[in-house]
Amino acid sequence: MPQSNDLSRSLTALHQDSTLIAAIEMSQKSWLVGAMVPGVERQPLKKLVPDAEALLRLLQRWREEAVAAGGRIARLVVAYEAGRDGFWLARWLQARGIEAYVIHPSSVPVSREHRRAKTDRLDLGLLLRALLGWLRGERGHCSMAAIPSLQAEDARRPSRQREALVGERTRIVNRIKSTLARFGVRDVALHRKAVERLRGLRTPEGVGLPPNTLAELDRDLARLQLVKEQIGTIERTRLERLQQPADTDTARAMLATLARVYGLGVETADVLVHEVMLRNLRDRRAVARYGGLTGAPDESGARRRDKGLSRTGNARVRRIMLQLAWRFLLFQKQSALVQWFQARTADGRPQTRKTMILALARKLLIALWRLATTGEVPQGLILRPAA
Repeated sequence: MPQSNDLSRSLTALHQDSTLIAAIEMSQKSWLVGAMVPGVERQPLKKLVPDAEALLRLLQRWREEAVAAGGRIARLVVAYEAGRDGFWLARWLQARGIEAYVIHPSSVPVSREHRRAKTDRLDLGLLLRALLGWLRGERGHCSMAAIPSLQAEDARRPSRQREALVGERTRIVNRIKSTLARFGVRDVALHRKAVERLRGLRTPEGVGLPPNTLAELDRDLARLQLVKEQIGTIERTRLERLQQPADTDTARAMLATLARVYGLGVETADVLVHEVMLRNLRDRRAVARYGGLTGAPDESGARRRDKGLSRTGNARVRRIMLQLAWRFLLFQKQSALVQWFQARTADGRPQTRKTMILALARKLLIALWRLATTGEVPQGLILRPAA
């Protein structure tokens, strides 16, 4: 039976004689819009400044041309590739009664020639053909990205910003340590009194740090302190939100459920809820595929091999699940999943553990998805007492 949330094909019958189909090739400076207009022989093409109102006027003009040619427009479909502009345009068009979709870029088939021509006009033609096949209900043309609401998109920002800030903190610390290493200074604790300590440091040559280097380190330490404060603010705000009643908020209820799992922290639970659990995923296979934890088989004739992880899903989810799988081996030793892993890695070979940890991460993601969405507790899982 077809699923209601299947984004690989359209489940609505296409009547092309009464449907205006448009696609947009978007860039920072301009939008190239092409369409298939019923009753009009040519396929119109128009370059616009990045302006939603101008796009709406253009679609209205093409609608009027179709009506003037004796046609009747009962459905208007617009699509564009997911990218820098995000989903705001799709939400804006849907609010004005236009059927809008966002195409997953990697799902559009392209030529495998080594030197193929590539222009905005050619890319727009590919988008239109892929969109037409998708609207006809045929698989393999393209797949659509789920369009999140403004609130759902905003809810993901704290965890993503924290990830960026943690990366920035690491870069600053590495830069400070590299600067000190050039003068033979190592193992300096970068705490709040680090600025005063740098003034009293002596290099192996018996002299202090040069003034320009001290000024550079002062700026880096000030930036490091600011980043740490911003990370702390995000974490405190999240904990305060978690302590609020979760009866009417699905996200908070899921977060409270996952945070009870022993060995799973609030940060990990927050990422999993807003990146995976709140999505309307079809089944366990879709969950594993979205997490990027499925394989990439390579078969041809008698050759059978696997090229490892496909890496086509959410990179954040994949990284955090691999880290969580290793933690589960320490904190959930009595769970059925960990015992399953231990039984298959009894030979002690590092390569076997490396392969099976991926399988454990995939099974663990599916188990946590079921726990958050249906309340099904995995066998042997240790939970903290409910608050």
